[in-house]
Amino acid sequence: MTNAELAILGLVLEKPRHGYKIEQVIEARGMREWTEIGFSSIYYLLNKLEKEGLIEGQLTPPVGRGPARKVYATTSSGAEAWRTATLDALSTASQPSSQFLLGLSGIPGLNTAEVVAALRQYQQQLRARLQQLQQRQTQSAADTPLFLAGMFTYSAALIQAELAWIADFIYELKTQK
Repeated sequence: MTNAELAILGLVLEKPRHGYKIEQVIEARGMREWTEIGFSSIYYLLNKLEKEGLIEGQLTPPVGRGPARKVYATTSSGAEAWRTATLDALSTASQPSSQFLLGLSGIPGLNTAEVVAALRQYQQQLRARLQQLQQRQTQSAADTPLFLAGMFTYSAALIQAELAWIADFIYELKTQK
């Protein structure tokens, strides 16, 4: 199961939802920062999960002038697949970014000034992500469930650790003989 499928399945398991409501929750929680779910792929993923028997869609009558919507709920096999995949995600340590590690492996072919400039640019991007994350956390602080608060604090801790590591590494690069 892909990360995007797991995320969509989890949102449907949380509460039966239609595609547009899923988009709203993804946006409100900032989920695109940690999983690849494009707006246009939501319906594709819902159809795929439905074909696999992990969710069921039920057409609901229009409310007011709005359109009829297909509301999705998980099946028992969908709930079990979600449970297994979620426990696997929680218990499996993942590898750091292979692109960044590939960049580190290329340092011998670059001069120190280029490397430091690139790492400082990376630092700026991390700081901006941290600021966005903290703003999003502040905006939803009043009614944030524990699991979502944990996602915010975990993400912030990772960024802060990476910022500290980069600062130390830049220092080592500049002071090496």
